[in-house]
Amino acid sequence: MKHIRFTTRLAIVFTFLCGLSSFAHAQGAGIEWDILNQETMELLRTGKYARAVVVAKQALQVAEQNVGPDHPDVATSLNNLAGLYKTQGDYARAEPLYKRALAIREKALGPDHPHVATSLENLAALYRATKRSAEAEALEQRAARIRAIKR
Repeated sequence: MKHIRFTTRLAIVFTFLCGLSSFAHAQGAGIEWDILNQETMELLRTGKYARAVVVAKQALQVAEQNVGPDHPDVATSLNNLAGLYKTQGDYARAEPLYKRALAIREKALGPDHPHVATSLENLAALYRATKRSAEAEALEQRAARIRAIKR
């Protein structure tokens, strides 16, 4: 009897997840992408950076396959991966990812979107870490102007 209940519950959960997957896919990169991002954040939280990079790369690949290379979800994945590299001091790998995320968000969301401000702030933090204060300040000022816009 317990086995039947478990099987029934499992079928319900599976059906629910399949429904969510198609809905999420229509809305964005999909449930697999969401799960990979959650796993990346948990690995980061627990200090498992090497594994987090592997999972973040998988999330980026899933996003690119599901929504194409110029979607805001791809920018999110790029920011996550860049943040992991930055945390590890690998600034050379982080910078082009932050720049690509910024370009995607500007094109997809417009130059004054709050997510563009986030990308600007991320890149500015990298510039600060690499002693590029003038470049960081310019990005921070632009981000502040975006944040000041009433929505």
